[in-house]
Amino acid sequence: MHMDRRRLLLSGAALAVAVPVFGGLPGVRGSASAAEPPSDRLPSRAEITHVLRRVADHWISSNGSGDNGWARATFYSGLMALHRLTGEGRYLDYARDWAEQHSYGISGGTTTRNADNHTAIQVYLDLYEVEPDEQKIAAAEETLRHMLTDQPDKNDDWWWDDALHMGMPPFARFGRLREDTAFWDKLHRLYDHTKNAQGGPGLYDPATGLWYRDDNFLPGGIQSPNGKPVVWSRGNGWVAGGHVKTLKALPADADQVPEYRDTLARLVAALAPIQREDGFWNVNLADPDHFPGPETSGTSFFTYGTAYAVGSGLVDRDTYLPVAARAWNGMVATAVHADGFLGYVQGVGDRPDSSQPVTYDSTKDFGVGGFLLAGTELAGLAS
Repeated sequence: MHMDRRRLLLSGAALAVAVPVFGGLPGVRGSASAAEPPSDRLPSRAEITHVLRRVADHWISSNGSGDNGWARATFYSGLMALHRLTGEGRYLDYARDWAEQHSYGISGGTTTRNADNHTAIQVYLDLYEVEPDEQKIAAAEETLRHMLTDQPDKNDDWWWDDALHMGMPPFARFGRLREDTAFWDKLHRLYDHTKNAQGGPGLYDPATGLWYRDDNFLPGGIQSPNGKPVVWSRGNGWVAGGHVKTLKALPADADQVPEYRDTLARLVAALAPIQREDGFWNVNLADPDHFPGPETSGTSFFTYGTAYAVGSGLVDRDTYLPVAARAWNGMVATAVHADGFLGYVQGVGDRPDSSQPVTYDSTKDFGVGGFLLAGTELAGLAS
């Protein structure tokens, strides 16, 4: 399967990635939507924080607290990152009120195996770390322990690559909190099934460092109208975000850390040569003509992943910090409205075709959350 996939991804100008077996291919970047390409200079921490506050404040003033599903929980994950950066009490209050409205519960109940329903655990743990109270994480721990003990050999729950962002960090963080490596072992078994072809869907392509969203898009499956692979931007963004949050939680000497670090580094390297001139990435990383145009959610998570990879020494700072800076500056110039509304966010879906058209006035909670995560990570690299 890997050899067939490699031939498909390498045919023609289907894809270009920054790993040694590939070179840049003409036309893969897409066209710039801004009058001038964005600067590759990283703004100051104060400048980044000002934009983050503006975007967060607009969302809070314009939307209710929301449910505790994956989309809104991703927003609160970003908001808690902004709280850690700024110390702003009202961001903490807003997140706490949301969690209390849902009694720190799990959508679908504590027996759910669906990673989407586990996303809120990330925020509950953030709140627990600020104000420890075991009640805040009781349901969270129960649902994860259910995964450990009920059908312990069942590891096929994460069949789509989004699940890595939703599900990996809770297992990583509980393993550290409880000093129980069983959480980390289960995490890796679930992850390995998603990633590799042996007994699982094999969504990771080792030849490119990129991921298919699910097995519908593997070679021989769904293609773009131009006959090229469909390698969904936000799907890969979820992968990047899941790896970042997991690596932040795991101790450096944990057994699985080298694999997670290498996989994230390869993904970050793959993205650099296919970045658009306007700083964004196309919704289909393998076909710049498949719904071309700026898209903020995938770009935000790629910025988050790249900034973390730079800061943690996974990739060369001089090479990759400009990639993250161009992405950030491009989003600020193109997608952030004067009042803080964040545009060009692709809505809910599973492929480039979903929730089209993506416009200046398209936004979603998870896109705002991804933007806040990207900016707070970049602020840590700025002076």
